[in-house]
Amino acid sequence: MKFKTFAAFVGPSVFMMLLFIAAPLISVFLQSFQITQPVMQQIEVETCTPGFLTQTCTTELKTVPIIDDVTGKTQTTTEWVGLQSYRNVLQMDKVWEAIGAGSWGDILQIDFWKALRFTLSFTLLTLPLVIGVGLMIALAVNNASKSVRGPVIFVSLLPFIITPVIGSLSIYWLFVGDGILTVMLERWTGQDIAMFAQSWTIELLMYFYRVWHVAPFAFVIFYAGLQTVNMDTLESAIIDGASRFERLRYVIVPHLMPLIIFIALIHLMDCYRVFEEIVGFRSQAHVISLQWLTYDFLVPDDAGNRAVSRASASAMLTMIGIVLLLILPLRRTWRDHKGGAH
Repeated sequence: MKFKTFAAFVGPSVFMMLLFIAAPLISVFLQSFQITQPVMQQIEVETCTPGFLTQTCTTELKTVPIIDDVTGKTQTTTEWVGLQSYRNVLQMDKVWEAIGAGSWGDILQIDFWKALRFTLSFTLLTLPLVIGVGLMIALAVNNASKSVRGPVIFVSLLPFIITPVIGSLSIYWLFVGDGILTVMLERWTGQDIAMFAQSWTIELLMYFYRVWHVAPFAFVIFYAGLQTVNMDTLESAIIDGASRFERLRYVIVPHLMPLIIFIALIHLMDCYRVFEEIVGFRSQAHVISLQWLTYDFLVPDDAGNRAVSRASASAMLTMIGIVLLLILPLRRTWRDHKGGAH
């Protein structure tokens, strides 16, 4: 293929990636080392009590932001502060203080470490469940009769089709307050149940929702992979007396291993950026994620200011975490690629 033809096909994609991925990423990286603050000034404000003859006036100094005469917006100044924004997010001074006092639980009261703990737990605990449930559904559908495969595939894909926020809200409404499932559990146990009054029950519902929502994606990938399994190898294993579990372990799983790694990569990248569940389950008081923490930094305060520098630092730390999680599966993929090349 000529270079001009290659450039014509690839050029638009490269341009869009540079414009919508690389440029914002560089901007966030630079903003994580800057702090933008409003320019303040001190003015004298006179305050008088009601009345005429007995009126008393006092003058005090107040610090207020300077308003631009042209745009009508608050004037701001940007300063390079190095790693200060990262220090503000990590709060390592409080971490070392808690470690020195032996109060490990205090570390999880710091927003970043609290969000990191949940994000890692959510990502790593749901990964094997998604792969396991997806593989079981794929095996069941693959061994089912052709007459029921279509309806089973359709029903299995429904959770994946639902918008994440809508799906999480659906689970929330089933268990919150007088939700249908809450009422049924209360009648069965004879006790009042509050699923959203403590963090561990909220997390369990989030784990359940993520597996329910993403397992169909793994099912589709595995089902497609099962269609390419070498039947001669399976028949040979059956003749040799291999059990179902042995055929699964030594024939099917090795054949599907590239797909398992692919699903793991997608799941790790997606779950580490968990946000919809926090919003849908309204868990901010008990459970937060790194992505939600970045969003919270960008919410304007009472004065209309946003912690853009801390949000940028949080976003960069989140991206670093994703890269670290992807190292192992990417190394496995690279080794398999090199082995296949030889």
